[in-house]
Amino acid sequence: MSIRSGGRDMRWVMVVIAAVVVALDRVTKLWIMAHIKPGHGIVVIPQVFRLTHVLNTGAAFSMFESSASPLLVRNLLIAFSIAAVVVVVVLIWTMGRRVTLMSVALALILGGAVGNLYDRIRYAHVVDFLEVHIVHYHWPDFNVADSAIVVGACLLLLEMLRPQRSE
Repeated sequence: MSIRSGGRDMRWVMVVIAAVVVALDRVTKLWIMAHIKPGHGIVVIPQVFRLTHVLNTGAAFSMFESSASPLLVRNLLIAFSIAAVVVVVVLIWTMGRRVTLMSVALALILGGAVGNLYDRIRYAHVVDFLEVHIVHYHWPDFNVADSAIVVGACLLLLEMLRPQRSE
């Protein structure tokens, strides 16, 4: 699926999408840091949704958070994030001339990766603040950057599963 761009280079749209994700991620994290103490939360919908302030020193879903070598984990996560950002930037540069499902997905992933990378470098942890409970299931706390990465990954999956038209 592509949106007609009249042959013009539309990579700037991907940069704007990534920048909006980073900006939303920063603004929401700054609000949380200013209004909720670490380890505390505000109930939005009882037994379903809370705004929390969690300092995640691990990877996704707090993996590796209890590592015996937290500095090594942090440095590896920073290195992995930088590598991921470089790969996504190269992909956007090579495939982002048109606005497609794939280019938008990559822009979302880029924005999310940069948002969490900023936290890891600046604070040595990622600020997570969205806590969801569905019946007895508790989803690990997450943030705007995480959401953008997941939505981007889902869009990439949809693009891969969608039947391709022959040119």
